[in-house]
Amino acid sequence: MPTNAAAWIKAANAKLEVGPAPYTPPAADQIVVRNRAVAINPLEWIIQGAGSLTYRWLAYPTVLGSDVAGEVVEVGSAVTRFRVGDRVLGHAVGTDKDSNRAAEGGFQLYPALLERMAAPIPDTLAFEDAAVLPLAVSTAACGLFQSDQLGLRHPSVNGGPTGQTLLVWGGSTSVGSNAIQLAVAAGYEVIATASPRNFDYVRSLGAAQVFDYSSPDVVADVVAAFTGRTLAGAIAFGTTAAASCIRIVGACQGNKFVSIATPPVSFAQLAEPDRGRLALPKLIARLVASNVALQIGARRRGIRTKYIFGTTLKANEVCTLIYRDFLPTALAGGHYRAVPEPTVAGHGLSDIQHALDVQRKGVSAAKIVVTLP
Repeated sequence: MPTNAAAWIKAANAKLEVGPAPYTPPAADQIVVRNRAVAINPLEWIIQGAGSLTYRWLAYPTVLGSDVAGEVVEVGSAVTRFRVGDRVLGHAVGTDKDSNRAAEGGFQLYPALLERMAAPIPDTLAFEDAAVLPLAVSTAACGLFQSDQLGLRHPSVNGGPTGQTLLVWGGSTSVGSNAIQLAVAAGYEVIATASPRNFDYVRSLGAAQVFDYSSPDVVADVVAAFTGRTLAGAIAFGTTAAASCIRIVGACQGNKFVSIATPPVSFAQLAEPDRGRLALPKLIARLVASNVALQIGARRRGIRTKYIFGTTLKANEVCTLIYRDFLPTALAGGHYRAVPEPTVAGHGLSDIQHALDVQRKGVSAAKIVVTLP
């Protein structure tokens, strides 16, 4: 049996500690992967710093981590899509309330993954590149394609145009980069926002037009760009995104729905070691007030909104749509890019805490990755 190890979080607000971990054989619908690379998301340091607020159900000690890439070492009895030795990427869901198992967390050498939340990767795709995709793809797909979100037409390699235009606010973010690609593959024109230094990058993903999100005229400019176009809806990434999208969608014709991926306040301060006792109650107060303001603004304009939780697709058809039907073919054929580019911040489980700290300080059009030799 393989010898496992993990970067454990032993209590809320604690730093990660590397130590032994049991090797857990797969359930019938799971695979076990020898992890070769993990990517870092804001979700992980938010859980670390604010788990008592955002993930109250977590049973400590546990293992965080969502984005993994490696080789299959064992398959469950009901798994027919993978074999031992296959190169895969996968979305680990160990921190979900209905999982809540350290064995299913990504920050370890041998995580157990749901078969339906994994996809084969071509030999030409390095593990550190593949690891940037899972949570970002899942989150974007939930917002774009679930029937309780935007409910857009599904992506395909050879799909035709729909004649509708989607607004992606935060197009250079990890999730935004994948939302653009998925929407274009589904036949939608995309209008996006980004900082000017990332305009060319966002256009390279398929966005037809890109606007500076920090411009004082950005709302008016985007509204003008939608003149004569049918709105497919909006998907919002970034703390200021939802409010801006609501104003834009309210002035456009079409699907008045905003899928929201980012709360309207930053959780970064909660991960600071000297945050102070009042940091959490102050953040809760700002969060409540900001969400109330968002809902009032949306209702006044006849707009529906809903927050995205990036693992809900595991319980519906969007999961197999992405990880079985679309992503393997698109990656193998070069129709889909593994973006943003990885920035390798370490080479072992002991470097994951450093990588979390680097990500929390902010990155642009990049994703922090740690390789696991």
